[in-house]
Amino acid sequence: MAAELRAACAQTAQDSTVRVAVLRAEGDNFCTGTEDAPLGEDRELYFTQTAAACALAALPVPVIAAIQGDCLDQGLELALACDLRLADSSARFGLTHALRSTLPWDGGSQRLPRLVGRSRALEMLLTGRIVDAEEAARIGLVHQVVPSGALSEMAIAWANSLAEKAPIALRYVKEAALKGLDHTLEQGLRLEADLYFLLFSTDDREEGLRSWREKRPPHFSGE
Repeated sequence: MAAELRAACAQTAQDSTVRVAVLRAEGDNFCTGTEDAPLGEDRELYFTQTAAACALAALPVPVIAAIQGDCLDQGLELALACDLRLADSSARFGLTHALRSTLPWDGGSQRLPRLVGRSRALEMLLTGRIVDAEEAARIGLVHQVVPSGALSEMAIAWANSLAEKAPIALRYVKEAALKGLDHTLEQGLRLEADLYFLLFSTDDREEGLRSWREKRPPHFSGE
């Protein structure tokens, strides 16, 4: 399944008609992770084939995670790799690797502190404590908690709202925000300025200005 998810990400990244992606699961749980990697010569192949969070994080379009039930270990790592996270009121979150004398290996130890802060992340990582949806929203792990049964509808509504916006601008916003975290402030400001000026060469930029002057909704082509 992880290999199929990585393949789907590669296909999505190459499809210029895709403006937003939604990651969701069937059943009661979003994802409860997988068993720990085997020992021996199969270990490297296992990591190569199962690590999918990095493929999600590399997508240029906004990615929404719609989360229900348990979102644990590799499941939470997948959710952390998305840009926006919606949670059903039943959702639970945790990285329990330390309880099995191991640690996250698909980005959890790096993305969680960047999202909720070092102190809260360390507490979750070191203790393996599982938090409910309300606490997850309170610490910034998810953006919104929705009533049970409304998750898919809300995720599609968010996706449709994003799809109506200028796709190139959204891609540049995502690039500036995420890549800027790995730069100094000065370097991040330069990246932001470069991407801003690149937008001037797009048809969508012209359409945005034209629709504002004509007081009508814009119709973005993605060009």
